[in-house]
Amino acid sequence: MQKISISFLVVFISCSASFAQETKKPVEPVKTKIDAFVSRTGRLTKFTDYNLPDIKSSYEKSETRIRKINIAGATSGFFYQIEKHGQYSKSVASIEYADLLEVIKAIKSLKEQVEQDIAGNPDYLENKFVTDDGFAVGYYVDKGKAKWYLQLEKYGSDNTIYISDINTIETAFGSAKTKIDELK
Repeated sequence: MQKISISFLVVFISCSASFAQETKKPVEPVKTKIDAFVSRTGRLTKFTDYNLPDIKSSYEKSETRIRKINIAGATSGFFYQIEKHGQYSKSVASIEYADLLEVIKAIKSLKEQVEQDIAGNPDYLENKFVTDDGFAVGYYVDKGKAKWYLQLEKYGSDNTIYISDINTIETAFGSAKTKIDELK
């Protein structure tokens, strides 16, 4: 009887150990550059917005602004924000100044490639530039025509702005750079 009890105890302990679960650390959401910049606690934070002209798209217009963020005892940060109001929500892209400069370079490169991509006569082609925060600018070619777009956020729905003319995008981003340069 004692051998059965010991055998049962050994089997019970080994089964319990095999079903034990390791505690998982909670996954922290990925912070965007603006989230990382303003998440410093214990300091005064001041937001100042400077409105820019709206971006007129194929279906609606989106508000744009420069957001200057001052954190007491630290440097200022500048972000170009594009806000699109959807039917049930809104999407906002906050593009940090260094990323804005990269986006402007990417727009120039994309503009140089679009005619060649159209001439290739693909069934479908997409060419885009994506920042670390998930903002994307690009175009897709379908049925011999290019359609430009801005994707404001990496995830979610109703966060894309379709624009028929690349000059609209160039003008908006050029105005944003000029305004930030004035504010610095």
